[in-house]
Amino acid sequence: MDKNAVTSIEHHINNDGFSGTVLVKDDREVLLQSAAGLANRAEKRLNKVNTRFGIASGCKLFTAIAIAQLVENNLLSFQTRLKDCLDIEFPYVDDRVTIHHLLSHSSGMADYFDEEVMDDFEDLWKQTPMYLLKNLKDFLPMFQHGEMMFDPGEKFHYNNAGYIVLGLIVEQQTGVSFQEYVESHIFKRCGMDQSGYFSLDSLPENTAYGYIDQQDGAWKTNMYSIPIKGGADGGAFVSAPDMIKLWEALVDYQLLDEQTTNTLLTPYAHVNEEVDYGYGVWINYKDNSIYKYHVMGYDPGVSFHAAFYPQSELKFAILSNKSSGARGVMKELEKIFDM
Repeated sequence: MDKNAVTSIEHHINNDGFSGTVLVKDDREVLLQSAAGLANRAEKRLNKVNTRFGIASGCKLFTAIAIAQLVENNLLSFQTRLKDCLDIEFPYVDDRVTIHHLLSHSSGMADYFDEEVMDDFEDLWKQTPMYLLKNLKDFLPMFQHGEMMFDPGEKFHYNNAGYIVLGLIVEQQTGVSFQEYVESHIFKRCGMDQSGYFSLDSLPENTAYGYIDQQDGAWKTNMYSIPIKGGADGGAFVSAPDMIKLWEALVDYQLLDEQTTNTLLTPYAHVNEEVDYGYGVWINYKDNSIYKYHVMGYDPGVSFHAAFYPQSELKFAILSNKSSGARGVMKELEKIFDM
């Protein structure tokens, strides 16, 4: 990578108020790594390339991988009905809802935070204190008795609750907590030794606090704006090098065999003319062919994008502890690398 490209992205990062880390790697070496902003504003602690950040919904891919591993172990199939693999009653959920529907956001079941009609994630915690949401079952009262929005498979409708349900399936089928399963069977297998599901009130060292900027220049952390501990629909903490390790392990068939990996990366739900959705992953098209698999996450105090470009084998990871910024860096990187 030439110096002009490095200078361009660093200029963009430093002049756009970005706070976080950026890492680009091909199949052989790191091409770009950079960090900007503060991990702890009160103590003036800088972000580093290996700082851990919350990635919000970016970790739905981990949930999809966990389910796919259970499929490989013959504990269930992608066509297994929800009613046949989870001993929790959902009175209004259609009996035809399958794991496939949940993974591809096409189940039609009620959500606890519908991103198409709700604007402010923080509003949820006025009714349900965020510090009570320590386990996946703690989310159930927020959607368990909701009515179906549409018939299973009818369309794509992004659904956080569906991924909570997938996590509950993992817990029932394995006998361990969802977080423990992912840390043992995904993070450890990838060598992601900096990543985990950390409680907001006891973050480990080298972890960035999420920040919400106010219009008057003041700021606050996201301590009271997101669930206290992440789970199956989002909230893990990951470093940029670890996210690259995840992509490498996935496409090198270290987490799943080749057939199951291809199943995970198959387009199932049509989002728009340029984007489809697989299992836990967004799939982008250019000139009628797939050019990018990517994950992203946005919460108050969190913005995250990570991508794998199969034709060039480039892998991007952009993690930020502000509510926006990662998308702009991603677009700039795609210009620089002509993606």
